[in-house]
Amino acid sequence: MEFIKVDKNHAPHIALIQLYRPKELNALNLQLMGEVRDALKELDQDDDIRVIIITGNERAFAAGADIKQMAGKGTIDMWKTDQFSTWDQINKTRKPIIAAVSGFALGGGCEFAMTCDMIVASETAQFGQPEIKIGVMPGAGGTQRLTKALGKAKAMELVLTGKFISADEALGYGLVNKVVPVELYMEEATKLASQIASMSPIAVQMAKESVKRSFEVPLEEGLHFERKNFYMLFSANDQKEGMNAFVEKRKPDFKGN
Repeated sequence: MEFIKVDKNHAPHIALIQLYRPKELNALNLQLMGEVRDALKELDQDDDIRVIIITGNERAFAAGADIKQMAGKGTIDMWKTDQFSTWDQINKTRKPIIAAVSGFALGGGCEFAMTCDMIVASETAQFGQPEIKIGVMPGAGGTQRLTKALGKAKAMELVLTGKFISADEALGYGLVNKVVPVELYMEEATKLASQIASMSPIAVQMAKESVKRSFEVPLEEGLHFERKNFYMLFSANDQKEGMNAFVEKRKPDFKGN
């Protein structure tokens, strides 16, 4: 792979995907996103991997989509390319994904981070949807996920002005999980991933699925979905192990089955 680096042994049961177009501040072109899609498919099927971290570098998580790749295209060109369809794999990935963000997370980079399940940010992180400044608007979820995270008024301000918000502001709005000094953001993301990786993989995946469903359906339907997943977990060996370990006052040894 040319534009990403994949480390399946970043930490026990944790894989790391690093976006690697440093000269372009990790601008998200079609090839990079295709490589991310393929890597996520592979990692999602690897039973040894329980959590995935996606990061860029200290200067930029991703500074946006690759404008040069889109500038000369027309409506039919964009429709045929359907560049955002490659992003669907991020949303389909069953295993939890943590974005470790430092520096710029703008435009497509902000949308990419928001598509992940959690965000650990460095103090230098900046988030925003500046597409309006080049005559377009967000197209990979910015108007939808940002609104759900920040509320209508603040999301409208950011989308219509192209303003950025700092890591601390993002934390205050609930867009990110934690803000730490730049030298610690990967360490903190790995700590969070390790906590999750110590749990039952199947329970984690079903819980993730249930939380995500809450954004898609009415409350009653979401409660029904949650209850179904809860009952289904009682057919898993991990449920027996977890409850027996609790009764026996020992640490559970989850196998993911």
